[in-house]
Amino acid sequence: MDYSIVLTIFAITVPAALVLLTAYLVFKQQTKKELETKLLDLKLKDSREIKVLRLQAYERLAMFLERISPFSLVSRCIEADMISPELQYAMVKTIKAEFEHNLSQQIYVSDNCWNLIVQSKDETIKTINLIAAQVNADASAQELSRIIFTAVAGANAPLPTQHALDFLKAEVREIF
Repeated sequence: MDYSIVLTIFAITVPAALVLLTAYLVFKQQTKKELETKLLDLKLKDSREIKVLRLQAYERLAMFLERISPFSLVSRCIEADMISPELQYAMVKTIKAEFEHNLSQQIYVSDNCWNLIVQSKDETIKTINLIAAQVNADASAQELSRIIFTAVAGANAPLPTQHALDFLKAEVREIF
């Protein structure tokens, strides 16, 4: 057998195989870097979008807390010929509807923040019901609103909605 042919084939195929292997490794490395760059860009874009969504959630929850404060509720729910139980019902119904409308926001805020918002909602409903229980059923809605304003204005502690709003603002300042 002629070894010169084998050596020639070997001399051609080994460098060709090395060139092919080198090209493959360079291509693989380049593809990996491009993929990592695209993933990083995607993560940064997602991070910016998530921050926007989170900030919008905090805004909506702040608006929710403002809307369920007793002062805001009375002015939005009271009508001319209402009696006390009708105003009470309208205010509680409004709080529950506002809360249900904002339920999905809980995924964007901390558990402590969400728990405080739920507690604020519950305490506001409880306060309205306790005050309404002190008023005659045939009393006017204006009488109930006057008693609510007096009770809220005379409270020593901040309203539950104000306490939750302060916590919400502090959390936003920490994050953003």
